[in-house]
Amino acid sequence: MSFLSERMRTVQPSPTMEISTKARVLKAAGEDIIGLGLGEPDFDTPNHIIEAATTAMHNGETRYTATNGTPQLREAIRDKFKRDNDLEYSIDQIHVSCGGKPIIFNAMMATLNPGDEVIIPAPYWVSYPDITRLFGAVPVIVDCPQSNEFKITPEQLEAAITDKTKWFILNSPSNPTGAAYSREDLEALAQVLLKKPHVLILSDDIYEHLIYDDFKFYNIVNVEPRLYNRTLTMNGVSKAYCMTGWRLGFAGGPDELIQGMTKVQSQSISHTSSISQAAAVAALNGDHSFISTNNMAFKERRNLVVEKLNNVVGISCAMPQGAFYAYPSCKALIGKHTQDGKEIRNDEDFVSFLLEAEGVSVMHGSAFGLSPHFRVSYAASTELLEEACARIHRFCETLV
Repeated sequence: MSFLSERMRTVQPSPTMEISTKARVLKAAGEDIIGLGLGEPDFDTPNHIIEAATTAMHNGETRYTATNGTPQLREAIRDKFKRDNDLEYSIDQIHVSCGGKPIIFNAMMATLNPGDEVIIPAPYWVSYPDITRLFGAVPVIVDCPQSNEFKITPEQLEAAITDKTKWFILNSPSNPTGAAYSREDLEALAQVLLKKPHVLILSDDIYEHLIYDDFKFYNIVNVEPRLYNRTLTMNGVSKAYCMTGWRLGFAGGPDELIQGMTKVQSQSISHTSSISQAAAVAALNGDHSFISTNNMAFKERRNLVVEKLNNVVGISCAMPQGAFYAYPSCKALIGKHTQDGKEIRNDEDFVSFLLEAEGVSVMHGSAFGLSPHFRVSYAASTELLEEACARIHRFCETLV
């Protein structure tokens, strides 16, 4: 007899958290492990943000806040959307939660009915499909291979939309591929969405500031303002501001949707930490020069990883335009065998055998809905990345 609900049979634990936990356990046991599985900047939170949190604690800002966050934080988020994205929201159109994942969770819980459909381009961030399934809805996965630059085409989007479609999820720059949608890409997708007024759009912009090579970031509402009233723009301070552990995400969107999300949150987490909120105010309103400095380091690391992986026989790696992930293909290695005779049947085997043989922890592509690939996070030091790439090269050379 199981005490769990039926819906739990359709939901899996987060693969990224599982892989990272496994790597930590091995490392704690004394194994020489290089963990490139978790999407977390290795830079510390900037001092002015930490100081703002410390000041808030000394000033007694340690009590409950409004469900949607403090007025100061919502004003800072409203100003950020106007400054960075040319998007106008009122204070009441801002939603604050414990990171990006609860933002998506709240939005889906507030809107999805059993049988509704959510269009998710693959490769996708691992939690999109499972959050969808939690509410009895159906994830509609659209394959976007490397030949499509890992991006959904207007034709694919139009073919996927049905009368049951409730949401289309758009993540740019992408986790796990680093692919990013240009203005022209978004204009073409917007033309499809204008013909389908029943479809809501979730624009996951969490990596908007992590872009390279003069790429210019656009939100889909920038290129088509008529989508404003059905687009939820999601962001947060985790990635660009090096605040993953502070757990603070935010979104701007239509009044009715934000009210529904707020109602959901009032019955779950209530609100995120008051200290994290004070820190986020400083992050959004304060000095941002460290972002460009960090991006220079990320770009150098990206170039290093892509070059070294493309020098490995059997691996092909596209150049990411943003975020801090590479998504190389290991297709040419499927069917090969390790020195102890184990066959690599898929990318999950490749990742598992690599960890066993060389102590390099990366994520298998099947977790993101598109195989045979694996995800490498280059949000690690240059020295670690060089060593990890050398180990991957050594492992692949031993395959027969």
